[in-house]
Amino acid sequence: MSAPQQAPGEGRVTLTRQGRIATLTFDRPAARNAMTWAMYGQLAEHCRVLAAEGTAGARVVVLRGAGGEAFVAGTDIAQFQQFSGGDDGVAYEARIDEGIALVEQLPMPSVAVIDGWAVGGGLAIATACDFRLATPSARFGVPIAKTLGNTLSARNLAKLRAAWGLQPVRRMLLLAQILDADAALACGFLEGVHAPEVLDAEVAALCERLGALAPVTQAVIKESLRRQTVAAVADTDDLVRQCYGSEDFREGVEAFVGKRPPVWKGR
Repeated sequence: MSAPQQAPGEGRVTLTRQGRIATLTFDRPAARNAMTWAMYGQLAEHCRVLAAEGTAGARVVVLRGAGGEAFVAGTDIAQFQQFSGGDDGVAYEARIDEGIALVEQLPMPSVAVIDGWAVGGGLAIATACDFRLATPSARFGVPIAKTLGNTLSARNLAKLRAAWGLQPVRRMLLLAQILDADAALACGFLEGVHAPEVLDAEVAALCERLGALAPVTQAVIKESLRRQTVAAVADTDDLVRQCYGSEDFREGVEAFVGKRPPVWKGR
């Protein structure tokens, strides 16, 4: 099963199946699989289909990027040129949270396979998965303090902190630091780091282990952990609105699209 035909450059997210394993592939390699609005919509629709089938359908869902250079390199920045103020940022973050929640709420275990970049929205998608396997070339971060001058939702931050720990998240966000596979493995974010030639075999072995276990137990534990992570998340829409409504955010988008360094003004 695959998504409908898309306009050139828009990319797509495809759903394929092999036995009881479903694979979602982010397919826009020319842009390192950066997500367009259409791709986010396709991801959401595929997750709804898989969730409706429950464990009578797929027993494990694998998410991976096409092309070998990236899992997902964030959201397509050119789309932010349409934003006119802080409310657009609040709506965008809510939209992303809604889509990510559909990945988290899949009743069956999910595995992210990361070869190359998993940054911004790509990091959020990988974090929404239950397990992550990577190659040594995997890189992780949210360098928005260096690029766009925007921010993340409270839910996104809470889930990053739960998966990585406080200090690595500070480094990724306040220092705009890109962390490598060794750092991700050391803090428990990754289940394993494997050479590209053995990665698929390791993914298959993990899927086989997951698929042999009690699916109802897996489903309720997944949902219990998800609820605990987001139960006490603060309302930070005022801060999101402040950031997306700033001159610095508009400068960050214009600079990124224009391929020049941004000039921050602090307002």
